[in-house]
Amino acid sequence: QVQLVESGGGLVQAGGSLRLSCAASGRTSSSSAMGWFRQAPGKEREFVAAISWTGGSTLYADSVKGRFTISRDNAKNTVYLQMNSLKPEDTAVYYCAARPQLRTVVADTRDEYDYWGQGTQVTVSS
Repeated sequence: QVQLVESGGGLVQAGGSLRLSCAASGRTSSSSAMGWFRQAPGKEREFVAAISWTGGSTLYADSVKGRFTISRDNAKNTVYLQMNSLKPEDTAVYYCAARPQLRTVVADTRDEYDYWGQGTQVTVSS
C-alpha cells in the first residue's frame, strides 16, 4: 500500500509562485516514479510533470515547461512541484500520483499510475 498526501495549495496572484508537496508513506513508496496531474472544472485530468525514481529524468507538459519544476527527496519520501509565473489557466485541483511498485521510469498517462492523493486546490487570480 502507498498513501499520498498533497499540501501547499492555495490562492496566489498571477505571476506569483507556489510550491506543492506530496508526502508518501508505505514501505514501497520511494521505489517508483512519481507524477503530478491537474483537473479544472469541466475538463479532463491532465498530465503536468513526472520524475523518475532516481530523480535523474523528468517530463513536463508543454503548457508548464519553463515555469514548473518537479523534484524529489527520497530520504524524506517527498516529491515537490515548484510553480513559478503562475497564470489563471493554471487554476485546478492538483493531484500527486505514484506508479506501481518498482516502475521507475517517467510516464505521462493516467493509466500508468496506481496511487493517487486527494488533491490540493490551486487558484490563480488575474
